[in-house]
Amino acid sequence: MDTIVRQLHDDVSERIDCLSCANCCRSLGPAIYDKDIERMAKALRMKPSEVVSSYLRIDEDGDYVFKSMPCPFLMPDNYCSIYDARPKACREYPHTDRKNFEQIYKLTATNTATCPIAYEVLSELIKL
Repeated sequence: MDTIVRQLHDDVSERIDCLSCANCCRSLGPAIYDKDIERMAKALRMKPSEVVSSYLRIDEDGDYVFKSMPCPFLMPDNYCSIYDARPKACREYPHTDRKNFEQIYKLTATNTATCPIAYEVLSELIKL
């Protein structure tokens, strides 16, 4: 299944421009981990503690997330001002190119409400 889903991901990603959408950056608050904070701090030339106090809060699951949405690094043209230092969850979204796809099928189904790529990948997968 992984080979099929990866091919669907590649095909759909070529057709859909994330910059025309950015729904994930507008509405989803990714979990942000210590390595993400360190990478962001370096890019922003801030101390990690300053990144936390300026941009993050702890959610009900005990994870760091952005204080507010849309993402504070989303620019008006839908580009990310810290793209090379963005959190891991952002790097991997919408997760349709991951191994062991069957383990994240439910997550992908949830992501279809936000992401056209996830929607198209699952739509194509259902046709097979």
